[in-house]
Amino acid sequence: MFGRLGAPEIILILVVIILLFGAKKLPDMARSLGKSARILKSEAKAMKSENKDDSAAPAGPPADEQTPAQRTIQAAPGDVTSSRPVTEPTDTTKR
Repeated sequence: MFGRLGAPEIILILVVIILLFGAKKLPDMARSLGKSARILKSEAKAMKSENKDDSAAPAGPPADEQTPAQRTIQAAPGDVTSSRPVTEPTDTTKR
C-alpha cells in the first residue's frame, strides 16, 4: 500500500513542500544544505588524514615545543568570503 510512489504522489509531496516553505526559500535552503554537506565532507577528510599522520608519527612527546601552524577551513572550494582561520587546540597540562 505505502511501498509504491507514483507520479501523482510525488507531485503532491512537492506541492505540499512548496506550500510549507515557500518558493523563495527553497533555493536558499538547498544552497545551505549543499554548503553544509561540503563542509562535513572536507572535515571528515581532514580527520581521516589527521588520523593517518598520527599513526605514522612516533608516540613520544615532541622534542621541541613549537606553536602549531594555523589552518584555514573553507566552506566551499574558492569561497574565500566564508573562510575562517582555526587554531589547533594545545595541551596546556604539565606532566
